[in-house]
Order: sequence, then C-alpha cells, then structure tokens
Amino acid sequence: RRKPVPLRRIPAYPRGNGGPHLTAPSREGDRANLAELGLFLPELLLPAPGIDLFKWAVVACDQYTADEDYWEEVAALVGEGPSTLKLIFPEIYLGRPDEEERIARIHRTMRAYLDEGILRPAGTGLVYVERRTAYGRTRRGVLAAVDLERYDYRPGARPLIRATEATVLDRLPPRVRIRRGAPLEVPHAMLLLDDPERRAIEPLAACLEGLSPLYETELMMGGGRVRGFKIDDPPAIAAFRAALGGLAEPERLRRRYGVEEEEPLLLAVGDGNHSLAAAKVVWEELKAAGAPPEHPARYALAEIVNLYDEGLVFAPIHRLVHGLSGEKLLGALVDHFSSCGGRLEILPARDVGEARLLMRELGERRPEGHFFAFTSCDRSGVVAVAHSPHLLAAGTLQGFLDDLEARGMARVDYIHGEEVLAELAAKPGAVGFYLSSMAKEDLFRTIIRHGVLPKKTFSMGEAEEKRFYLECRRIA
Repeated sequence: RRKPVPLRRIPAYPRGNGGPHLTAPSREGDRANLAELGLFLPELLLPAPGIDLFKWAVVACDQYTADEDYWEEVAALVGEGPSTLKLIFPEIYLGRPDEEERIARIHRTMRAYLDEGILRPAGTGLVYVERRTAYGRTRRGVLAAVDLERYDYRPGARPLIRATEATVLDRLPPRVRIRRGAPLEVPHAMLLLDDPERRAIEPLAACLEGLSPLYETELMMGGGRVRGFKIDDPPAIAAFRAALGGLAEPERLRRRYGVEEEEPLLLAVGDGNHSLAAAKVVWEELKAAGAPPEHPARYALAEIVNLYDEGLVFAPIHRLVHGLSGEKLLGALVDHFSSCGGRLEILPARDVGEARLLMRELGERRPEGHFFAFTSCDRSGVVAVAHSPHLLAAGTLQGFLDDLEARGMARVDYIHGEEVLAELAAKPGAVGFYLSSMAKEDLFRTIIRHGVLPKKTFSMGEAEEKRFYLECRRIA
C-alpha cells in the first residue's frame, strides 16, 4: 500500500468553467423519461450538519483485501464517531467466525443512524460529483439510482445496463445477506458511459454556478478530495436524459463498433459488479414475494462516469497467489497449459524492469502471444503463453488460477499497485503476477463482441482513487 499523500499537497477544486447552458421546453415527464433509460431520481440521505465527513467517508469494501493494516488504521482513525465503516463489510474480514454478528451489527447501526438523526434527508435529484485524487486527476460523475430490471449479470444477457466481468457466484451470499436485511444502501458501484463527444455529464458543470455543494471534504488515507452538487433543475435533467438516449441506440453502436448489435446498451459496470449482482438477487427475492414495482429495493445507487473523462484511467489488477512456492506454482502452470494444448515458456529475469523489457521484445516477435511477469522471494521472470484460447492475457492467467482455487491448492488475492504486489510477494509462500491494463477505449467493443471479461481484468484507477462511501438511500 502506498503511503497516504499529505493533505496539504492536494489542491482545492477550481471552479468549473461550465459549458453550454442547458434548456428544455417542458418540466413534465422527467421521471418517466429517465425510467425509459433505466434510471431513477433518488431520494438521498446525508450525514447531519456537524458530522465529520473526513471520518464518515470510507473507501470501497473490496479494496486492500490483502492489507489488514489499512483497515485497522481506518478503524483507529474513525474511533467511536459515525462512519460508513460501520455500514459496510470490508472484504478482508469475509469468512471469519464473526461474519454473521458483523452483518447484524451493520443492520443495527443503519437503523440507529436513521433513528438518531445522524442521517437526514437531502432531497430528491441527481448529484454531480467531482473527485480530485491524490494523483492530481479530477474525475466527474453523476450519482443516480439504476433500475435493476434493466440490469442482468447472467452469462449471455444483453440488457441496457451490462456487467463487464464474470460474476463469481461464491462471492454473492455474504453481500446478499448484508443487503437483504438492510434499511439503507451506500454505493461504491461506478457505471461507464461511452460518450467521446462529452454530451451527457460534462455540460452539467454549467449548472453549478452559484450553487453550494451538498458536501465537500478531504478523504482519509490519501483519498484526495470530493464534493457533490444536487442537480434537480428540470431543464438540466431533461438535457441529461436526451444526451443519454442518443448514446444507447443500437444503430449508433453498429456504426461505432462495426457489429450487428440489436439491443440498446447504455451503461457498462466499471466498479461494483458483485454489489449490483447482490442487489439484483435481493430484488428478485422481494419481487417473487410480492413486492410492488415501486419498491425502493428495485433500484441501486451508482455513480455514472464517462469512459472518456480525463480523470478516469484504467489500471491493471495484479494477482497474488498464496500457498505455493514459486517453484511449485510454476510447475503447476506448465502442467495446466500442457494438459489443454497450450505452449508455455518460463524465462528468467532479475527484476520486474528486466521482465518488462523482455516482454516488449517477445511481443514484437510474437504479437499473438500472452506474457506476464512474476516475482517471488526466490525467483522472478516472465511467463510466455502461445495459442491461448482466451482473448485477453488476464483470461489466460485467470483460468489457471481459478482451477487452482477450485482444487483447494492456493488462494488468490487481487492487488492494486506494483509496489504493494512486490512487497507482499517477497514473503515466503507467495507469488505475484504482474498484469498489464487494457485500453479503456476497447471496453465497450469487447463487451459487445465477446461478452463479459474475466474477473478483475481492469481497475478504474488505483485503490486510493476508488469511490468512497458517502451518500445513502433507503431500500426498505
């Protein structure tokens, strides 16, 4: 884990320079028009005045899953004060003996925050979110509720809102149990728009002039700064909806990507695939039990971000394998690819820098191959695979790792940041694999042509840049 950036280094936000003024001919039908695109204006809850937002906002629960020190430091920082840390279940603690008690405590705390007025209504509308990260990047998004009837994570589904990675069903039960009994949701899902002309989100900056933010705070542990503005002006919402409608048309997708796509596609899940899948499971349960169509659990809060936002970068997610020495793991890798007809070479390198040079040379000579560097306490090098059945290098490696875990031979963690991986892989009994990031411009094309990607193919930024929990909404 990188050391947190001192807060004094993180500059405050500049005022937006706006864009074209938004107008719309009518105030009627905003909700119905948004509903056609699978969106809903949420009724928001925010911490009461006086609540320390620095302690309140906590990074997404699926980060730092191999770094318990991070979460212990967060807990010490939060102390006894109100915080979203007490409303979420950091995944590093999943599978421990106190799992059910932890979930029950989350539900009790949610009810207490409502009963005691710690959370208060903040009105109905969209939220324009600006996030400046410790890396100097500013990302802009819009918080909305998405209709789970227009989302499906199952293989082969082609809904308006699509998963981008394969859903690991074993990861859903604890998330489902958390949401099933929860009166609230706090979002970390981020959904992506394919909007290179920047017609939907960016023009909303023109609405901010003269507005006071709903919230503004520094974020803990090197998370940067965030602020949000409520957008409830009907002309602005109408213009936002009109821009979204043009992006979803199948004809546009056919022209843009040269594919025969028959179904509209508006949003691809960038972060939070499994959180949305758990929300979908709970909604299907409620619906089967007779819940009305307007039940709040039909929707899930998520931040919508333009894939082409300059503040959004795709970073690789590396693999850390526990339970096997480097020698045994590499032997298992050779056996795996031999059994499925692939050809594999293991080439030595002194460090990751030398491994990268080697991979560049190999890539020039073998453009069809897949290559990834590895490191352990006693060995480093490059794995070169020819004739892989997978489209992406991440899929080539992931198939092997999934097989290892299914046979109980190893445990895999997913790591953000090369420095973190190198530190963890230097310990005995661990091996780290470095992966390269996919180009973000290829995401929608790949999803349309080939369906969901292998799990953990890419990350939207580094761990510190992930969404922090802040806004809440009732779901019961």
